[in-house]
Amino acid sequence: MTAETLPRAVPAPMTHKQILQALSGLYLGIFVAILSSTVVTNALPTIVADLHAGQSVYTWVITAALLSTTVSSPVWGKLADLVSKKLLVQASLTIFTVGSVLSGLSADAGLLIAARVVQGIGAGGLMALIQVIIATMIPPRELGRYSGYFGAVFAVGTSAGPLIGGLIVDTDWLGWRWCFFVGVPFAVVALIMLQKTLNLPVVKGSVKVDWAGSALLTAAASVLLIWVTLAGDRYAWLSWPTAVLLGGTLLLALAFVAVERRAAAPVLPLWLFRTRTVLLAITAGLAIGVALYSATTYLSQYFQLAEGKSPTVAGLLALPQILSLALASSVAGRIITATGRWKPILVTGAVLITAGLALLGFTDRETPYWQLAVAMTLLGLGLGSTLQNLVLAVQNQVSPRELGAATSSVSFFRTLGGTIGVSALGAVLAGQVGHHIAEKLGSAAGGALSRPAELPAPVRAVVEEAYGQATGTLFQYAVPLALVALVCVLFIREVPLRTTNAEGSR
Repeated sequence: MTAETLPRAVPAPMTHKQILQALSGLYLGIFVAILSSTVVTNALPTIVADLHAGQSVYTWVITAALLSTTVSSPVWGKLADLVSKKLLVQASLTIFTVGSVLSGLSADAGLLIAARVVQGIGAGGLMALIQVIIATMIPPRELGRYSGYFGAVFAVGTSAGPLIGGLIVDTDWLGWRWCFFVGVPFAVVALIMLQKTLNLPVVKGSVKVDWAGSALLTAAASVLLIWVTLAGDRYAWLSWPTAVLLGGTLLLALAFVAVERRAAAPVLPLWLFRTRTVLLAITAGLAIGVALYSATTYLSQYFQLAEGKSPTVAGLLALPQILSLALASSVAGRIITATGRWKPILVTGAVLITAGLALLGFTDRETPYWQLAVAMTLLGLGLGSTLQNLVLAVQNQVSPRELGAATSSVSFFRTLGGTIGVSALGAVLAGQVGHHIAEKLGSAAGGALSRPAELPAPVRAVVEEAYGQATGTLFQYAVPLALVALVCVLFIREVPLRTTNAEGSR
């Protein structure tokens, strides 16, 4: 039995001022993670062209970080239940910063992808631990109020990232490598602020990490991602490589379940899947993760490669989604704190996500911007209403000593959904673009990812048309997943939010 599972006196509730002081360093840390993740979005077409790579590298620069974020989150969450949360969040921020520097120094695509893995490990800690720490300090009944602040930080980081990335790429004397260096000063300041402002009880206990389960989980997710990334490009969706990779994924998943059933400290506790709310929230999070990461990744690519916009302009054009996400997150949080009701917010958000993706499904090269803006606004409102509140629904259902495992598990599956979604939809995009170009030009045109302005006019028109049509198609594929999320949210049972974090309280 660890120290955190022993009975202890309930600490006095923190004042609003104390909470804001503690949150300052945490929110700056999450801002660094979000900024460094989104700053690369508008720079990717330039990065891929400079490294003479193709669509698969474009996809893997995103998915490498998402994959390592995904598989590391449960480990960080388990450690949060055993050792000092403050020390862990500082360690994750340091790892993230090292990964960012290595990414900026990368000489080729392979090194860049490897550095992004390091960056993702740190991001996994930041995303999981900060939510755990916040839930530790603040009762569920009051979390909505502070979720609004989180939404504002998320929105600023998400909106500032593409804009800063675009400006860096468009500034000749800087270059795309500074997209990775720009977050380092913020990370240093965040480390200093965390040391000064974050004061949590020191946890003492034996650390038991399920390394076997972590390795099997990583292997299963990696094999699955290799399949969805290469299928439709290197081999057919229905082929023997597909059978081998899917069979390997299934075997690794079964081995993972077998190990977890016997593990003393499972990285992903199986009891979570026996709780209805947790199971439904995890399933909904998988689908919503696809919407979150796919929209961010492929809309930026659309603006640059289908409409020929500069990286800076592409960042400005994506603002409707970011601003609406910030607005919805703030308003939804205040409504939940005032009323104690969270399910209507989740249902409304799932409906808006479905509507936004459906409207984006009509995208092509000639789509008017106002239509894209409406779709992005609907999607942003939906994401702002659901992202944090799915986590809130789960945190409200588990005991305080289980917050780490439960929170990181929801984050794990949301990021896994985004990772699989980006990879699978990237494969769809590559296949659609390649087929369209081959049909029009008689070959696959290896320069499809070059800067459109540098292509001959006839080829440029074909490439832009191909990316426009393919973007609409990939969002059509995402709509059924949004419907799955909506159904899951409808079946989640609403439980009144706890007013304290005391064991067994309501």
